[in-house]
Amino acid sequence: MDAHNQQSPDRRAIGVFDSGVGGLTVLHECLVNLPGEDFVYLGDTGNFPYGPKPLSEVRALAFAAASRLVAMGVKLIVVACNSAAAAALPQLQATFSTPIVGVVMPGARAAVQVTRVRRIGILATEATVRSNAYQNALTTLDAGLEVFPVACPRLAPLIQEGDVFSEEVEEAAREYVAPLRQAGVDTVILGCTHYPLITPMLRRLLGPGVTLINSAEETAREVREILDRKMIANDPAREGDYRFFATGNTEEFRQVGARFLQLPIREVVQI
Repeated sequence: MDAHNQQSPDRRAIGVFDSGVGGLTVLHECLVNLPGEDFVYLGDTGNFPYGPKPLSEVRALAFAAASRLVAMGVKLIVVACNSAAAAALPQLQATFSTPIVGVVMPGARAAVQVTRVRRIGILATEATVRSNAYQNALTTLDAGLEVFPVACPRLAPLIQEGDVFSEEVEEAAREYVAPLRQAGVDTVILGCTHYPLITPMLRRLLGPGVTLINSAEETAREVREILDRKMIANDPAREGDYRFFATGNTEEFRQVGARFLQLPIREVVQI
């Protein structure tokens, strides 16, 4: 093999952005699965939540975040926010030359592989449900599926506040899960990066016959495949680092974020 074909490590960081701290569940999976990579995380907490906003506004915010990461010189961008991915992923991919991965398609693919009765539920924000992104992704993969989307406006803000075990959260979860139980789904996509934090609660409410799909795990797998395919992986033997930027209160981000990331957050830079 001649020398210039040898893959040299690509030391550029991977950019991850989300409307808040929820995308840290995606970053967590990436850090666990790609320990040799460096990551830059941008939380647009100053504009959280994206869910209730019109799609055009979510799209504009997604463009602003992606532009910031491109300016930082990242080699790949993960849109860790379902609302942003649902509203803007194709437009982002068409605009930037940097490879961009969203959380919607990986989650949809996993759900289609898992379901036996071909009835799939989606728990997501209003923006994600309104965009039809999951519905379209799922029916593209299997036109015979029945899809049951449920918008959950109260969940992400409650979870972001940090009290994931409150009665208020459980009451909201119970309300949103009810139509899915009634529909007889056997697979439910957690279509918002905040929801994995209440997985045990959702499992209990949905019952043992229902599989929960966490898009974060699937997205990390997709990131690894792209790094390998485009030959832009870093040296797998090194330990990567990760840095944080937020558009809102940095101290709040640090405290709440550590629970989502399950790793220490030393410093958050305000931008």
